Amino acid sequence: MKSRRWCISSRDYDAGERVECTYIEIEQVAHTYAVVLSKPAWLWGAEMGANEHQVCIGNEAVWGRESADGNEALLGMDLVRIGLERANAAEEAVDVITELLEKYGQGGSCMEDESNFTYHNSFLISDRKEAWLLETSGKHWAAERVKGGYRNISNQYSITTKIDKEHPALREYAQSQGWWDGETRFNFSTVYSFMTTARIEASGSRYCEGKKLLKKSNGHITAETMMDILRDKDSGINMEGTFLTTGSMVSVIPTNQALPGVHYFTATPDPERSVFKPFIFVKNVNELKETSSPSYGADDPVKKKPRFQSKPDRKHLLFVKHELVAAALQSSKDKGKKITESMRKLEKDKMTEMEKILSNGIEEPDLLADLFTRSVREEMAVYGKS
Repeated sequence: MKSRRWCISSRDYDAGERVECTYIEIEQVAHTYAVVLSKPAWLWGAEMGANEHQVCIGNEAVWGRESADGNEALLGMDLVRIGLERANAAEEAVDVITELLEKYGQGGSCMEDESNFTYHNSFLISDRKEAWLLETSGKHWAAERVKGGYRNISNQYSITTKIDKEHPALREYAQSQGWWDGETRFNFSTVYSFMTTARIEASGSRYCEGKKLLKKSNGHITAETMMDILRDKDSGINMEGTFLTTGSMVSVIPTNQALPGVHYFTATPDPERSVFKPFIFVKNVNELKETSSPSYGADDPVKKKPRFQSKPDRKHLLFVKHELVAAALQSSKDKGKKITESMRKLEKDKMTEMEKILSNGIEEPDLLADLFTRSVREEMAVYGKS
């Protein structure tokens, strides 16, 4: 699954238009917002991203009592993109996603092969003033508002008894399945999970480890803190092997409406050996050619039935360069150290540059139209010197 980074401009649509998601078509809205996405190259949706109103959404796979197998419908990653394109606040994104979830359901393979790898989804959704945690099981869902502190998601349910919004039949359905007696206090995680919350907390999972790392820095969490957490391999957050971490994102969103949000993306696998590069929403953003994968249109094996009969080359230019450097990092300790130091220096310089913008605002927007592209080219120049 190759990570790909896209920036899509805002757009108006005519009445009756439809939008083709990964597997199904749904009705289009009159206006969509500009978005920046980190996405698997083969599908329509995204694992994470942000929009021009500084709404940010990321998703994670979750499994519970209810089977995730079923007909092709909306992927959780489709819902991430739709939420960003249609919502100007975090709570509105919750409403957009849940309305479509209830109408169309979620389903379909989440990998570019015939394995039929399926799951339900959890979403972490934020804007300038608050965040929401949204967790789903089939068409059912629960949402919790987060007004302060820290919160993380991983591959398990974590909403317990604090539920601020929910599917109207969430509890009735659980009772009909024999998961809840209708009398004890309703705990979403306990009722819909395979395991009790207590067992999950004791399991030493990615969720628990992430929670510990956030708690350690609570009150002084910075962009650098988040990058360090995303790079952590001992916790399992930075995954290796079959389910390699293919892309990472950190966003800094000021509460002051006059200041821009800064969104850092790797656009390459394994954040430990990647550079977080900044993106800011301004008018006339340049096309992100170096991190856009090839498009195969109607000839794409994902679009033809039966699906996934072949795998085209989806590697973008930065990915190809990054692969070569990753091999160099592994082959020579001294050379690897030198390359890593150069990459970290570039990242630090970019963050210092962004701190000024986060404090003072944007003076010349046109100079930021190629910010991410310029950063990618500087990263590739570092690779070239190696």
